[in-house]
Amino acid sequence: MTADLATAPQLPFWKRKSLEDMSAGEWESLCDGCGRCCLVKLQDEDTEAIAYTDIGCQLLDDFGCRCRDYPNRQAQVPDCVRLTPEVVRTLEWLPPSCGYRLVAEGRDLYWWHHLVSGDRETVHAAGVSVRGRVAALEDELPLEDFVDHMVRWPLRLPKGAASRQRKGEAGRPRRPARG
Repeated sequence: MTADLATAPQLPFWKRKSLEDMSAGEWESLCDGCGRCCLVKLQDEDTEAIAYTDIGCQLLDDFGCRCRDYPNRQAQVPDCVRLTPEVVRTLEWLPPSCGYRLVAEGRDLYWWHHLVSGDRETVHAAGVSVRGRVAALEDELPLEDFVDHMVRWPLRLPKGAASRQRKGEAGRPRRPARG
């Protein structure tokens, strides 16, 4: 027996639309709120290799993991990269957990993404966000100290964060309710 398409559950927009076909609201909602892309990155002049630091952009709210002045960010931080479908497909420094990157690569969002979990706090509970991991904001340190803050964790997922199973606050799988 075939399912009636009219009653079949509709796929979420990120599974049925290209990045270019998304509305502005859908596009913005792909951001998981981890703040990893708002960490300062250093580029080697010789090799052009990119290294993350644990230093946040001067506009990063390091608890909320969001920009404190998103609408005006590029006026205040001229090298802030505005993400577009074209840009997302070319940036190699986007974290592997980034919703934009995952959808551009044809992959699904992780269980902790607010569009899947229904809760903007799961990105923090899963240990994916920069909350509690930012050493300083870029305007608080001299530029020569940035190299001392190079880190690799923004390019890795914490244990359990890659699992497709939604996890409880303590990191253990939730038990089914007994009725």
